[in-house]
Amino acid sequence: MTKQTRGFTLIELIVVILILGILAAIAAPKFIDLPSQARIAALNGLRAAVSSAATLANALTVAQGNAANASITIEGNQTVLMTNYYPSSSGGGIDAAVRFDPATFNTTGTMTFQVTAAPSPAFCAFLYTAAPNTTQPASVGTAVTTGC
Repeated sequence: MTKQTRGFTLIELIVVILILGILAAIAAPKFIDLPSQARIAALNGLRAAVSSAATLANALTVAQGNAANASITIEGNQTVLMTNYYPSSSGGGIDAAVRFDPATFNTTGTMTFQVTAAPSPAFCAFLYTAAPNTTQPASVGTAVTTGC
């Protein structure tokens, strides 16, 4: 007499559940830190936007033949204060040249751009420094992401 079996044995089911549990334990930490990774990506995106805005403002002021510290107007109505042919690091300078969401990012008096939702905003930031003279460009510092 031959016995036909259908389905899975209890051992096979336990082995499959065990393998799924091990895979979940390995994969879960990769997905747990998503908010931090999102803040880092947003900060790097803003850093690139600041760099591009400084370069474009410089190109516009040189193309117009403006003096080194003459303000420029972008997009028809936005005045940007300039220092040595680049946006200044004071209010109305680079912060006016870049469009960013003030609910997501804020700036300090030294034009340090920070992610407001970060656990440590001072350590989830980068610094914009105006051009020191007419022969050197403005600089956008490396993003500090230890507090994101």
